[in-house]
Amino acid sequence: MTAFEEVNVFFDQAADRLELDDGIREMLRMPWRELQVSVPVRMDNGRIEVFAGYRIQHNGARGPYKGGTRFHPNAGQEEVRALAALMTWKTALVDIPFGGAKGGVACDPRSMSEGELNRMTRRYVTNIEHILGVNRDIPAPDVGTNPQTMAWMMDAYSLIHGYTPGIVTGKPVEFGGSLGREASTGRGAVYVLSEAARDLGIAVEGATAAIHGFGNAGSWTALLLEEMGAKVIAVSDTRGGIFNESGIDAKGAVQHKKETGSVVGLAGTDPVTNEELLELNCDVLIPAAIDGVIDRDNAPRVRTRLVLEVANHGLTPEADQALNDRGIPILPDILVNAGGVVASYFEWTQNLYQHKWEESRVNKELHKIMTRAYRDVREVIDRDGITYREAAFSIGVGRVAHISNLRGFL
Repeated sequence: MTAFEEVNVFFDQAADRLELDDGIREMLRMPWRELQVSVPVRMDNGRIEVFAGYRIQHNGARGPYKGGTRFHPNAGQEEVRALAALMTWKTALVDIPFGGAKGGVACDPRSMSEGELNRMTRRYVTNIEHILGVNRDIPAPDVGTNPQTMAWMMDAYSLIHGYTPGIVTGKPVEFGGSLGREASTGRGAVYVLSEAARDLGIAVEGATAAIHGFGNAGSWTALLLEEMGAKVIAVSDTRGGIFNESGIDAKGAVQHKKETGSVVGLAGTDPVTNEELLELNCDVLIPAAIDGVIDRDNAPRVRTRLVLEVANHGLTPEADQALNDRGIPILPDILVNAGGVVASYFEWTQNLYQHKWEESRVNKELHKIMTRAYRDVREVIDRDGITYREAAFSIGVGRVAHISNLRGFL
């Protein structure tokens, strides 16, 4: 199955539970608009390379489209479709006034210079700007992009439409970004973990955690877990991983990666592969990188008490079922990593009113929304006897279907 088909397995399960008829089911399943563009870039050596770019707007029933921009070799149409659909259900689950979208350029940003990335970003925005807007579609960072990328995107859009800080979120703070946005995905994840651990009888303090992926979300999750007294025993990035059963210094790992480009080689740790990390014996396993890293092949070897799915679509449907059959709870991506889009909502709101919030307010409001969303999910679980993912999708799909009916789409 493609990534989009795999996401729709979870959608169809929710649609069955909600008893949606075939017409609305098809309307909610398929993207409302898909745009593919060529992105020609003059490289530093003088030659022109043409990349494939996408912006897919999955559903806008509940508000402007919202979703990240991914620069990655696998950022093709099917992957971007899947991520756009997840954003639709995610924004509905946490009940913020956005729909779902996603964008991407199929490239390897690690092999490109800053100048090449700047030129590519600007050409990409120029080619999709007609479907963007502060009340239409607001991009954000994702894998392979960062606040600097968002600054370039905002500038490229503003050169055409005038100064428009609200056109993207995840910007540098001094350029209209929000305090607390950088840590928000990881912070939202640990807020959800804290609530779930209490319900499941797992003590976060002293718990062991293994984190697959040490980008923005994974590194902040590690730092915040360490603050809560958990023991991060393994982390990894694209070059490999590190392990110490007594615990890894998360701050030291962040600094080592800044200096060397990878966590590999941190003093006081042993090497571990990305594949081995996913099979370590731990209390909390955290896929925080790319999609599909836990699949039908390695799911039987996963040894954890709880999965915290920080990555989008970190588990395939087969892996999800296999772990459920073994009684391993999975806190799903559309709940766990929603802190990023919630903080983006705060940034967008601040930009519209040209007013800045204190970081303490951002974190307080983030905690309120994330814990409320978790409690909504838990209520459905207790009522219907279903899994965390099934409950989360039922809420998200149900809310989009309800608004579609109110707006007269049906």
